[in-house]
Amino acid sequence: MAYFQGFLVPVMPDKLPAYRDMAAKAAAILAEHGALGLVECWEDDVMEGKVTDMRRAVQAMPGEAVVFSWMWWPDKAACDAATPRIMADERMKPDGAMPFDGKRMVYGGFEVCADSGAAGRFGYADGVVASVPSGNRQGFADHSAHFAALFRELGATRVVNGWGVDVPEGKVTDFQRAVQAKSGETVVFGWIEWPDKATRDAGMAAAMNDPRMRARPPAWNGPLAIFGGFVPLLDTAQGAAP
Repeated sequence: MAYFQGFLVPVMPDKLPAYRDMAAKAAAILAEHGALGLVECWEDDVMEGKVTDMRRAVQAMPGEAVVFSWMWWPDKAACDAATPRIMADERMKPDGAMPFDGKRMVYGGFEVCADSGAAGRFGYADGVVASVPSGNRQGFADHSAHFAALFRELGATRVVNGWGVDVPEGKVTDFQRAVQAKSGETVVFGWIEWPDKATRDAGMAAAMNDPRMRARPPAWNGPLAIFGGFVPLLDTAQGAAP
């Protein structure tokens, strides 16, 4: 089953070049260990929530931006087998100070339960993290496929949603705390790819006014879902980001 790891990372804007360089270096090494691709996206439109949001998820300090990223693997077994090799690879050690606070990075592993289409170059992404009752995986997959068709009709090129199967508890923060997931709930992570921000803005505006959006309630805990719009920094599967 297709598998990816999802990440939220707090980064100061002046550390952006160093972060991009670090990610590109790591991506090349990770590919040697079996990773299929790494995408890093920089915050552009991260909404403040009433209860929680992406900035609170990483306990962002004043001025910090949120990076939303994902790394593809053939399956979970390949990722699990590669992890000890990656940890032991001396090349993964930073050349100097890390350009972000690793203690506040949030990450987890997700099995793909809905993917609307093949990968392609994109210029903007909307990301979401939420929680779903653990017994409703198929309902979430069906819900994701339904709305993926709508978003593609409105200009999106791809919609992906993953079901959390390896979402560790962190010492400072983690995905469960990010969306205040309760016992018996599973964290989900997904994104919508758009050709550019203008198409995204028009598509999202149209979606919010589309009666089909209101006709089917979300499969996740809506008030505690966290969202944001992001510009790609790095996409190893497609070469340099647009």
